[in-house]
Amino acid sequence: MIVTNIEIIPGKRIAKHLGMVQGNTVRAKHAGRDLMAGLKNIFGGELKGYTELLTEARQEATERMIEQAQAIGANAVLNVRYSTSSVTAGAAELFAYGTAVILEE
Repeated sequence: MIVTNIEIIPGKRIAKHLGMVQGNTVRAKHAGRDLMAGLKNIFGGELKGYTELLTEARQEATERMIEQAQAIGANAVLNVRYSTSSVTAGAAELFAYGTAVILEE
């Protein structure tokens, strides 16, 4: 499965468009991490708990998008994009989407 943010793959031809595929997840960290993040806001520095949260969320959303593409017979997802939004205080959604296609040589 090819997953890329570009619109075409050099040397390959798009034989069929299968439409948009997507994957999302909503994640929250436990209260202890939120407390530590609050302290980091005072002293500065990377909020590692939130960095880890978004890394895990991006990976899971991407895996769900790929599963949806495989289910409809795609061998590539092109023009992949990510979006984040705050659902509630302390919880965020990560959304991955792209165009499922069948590529040929």
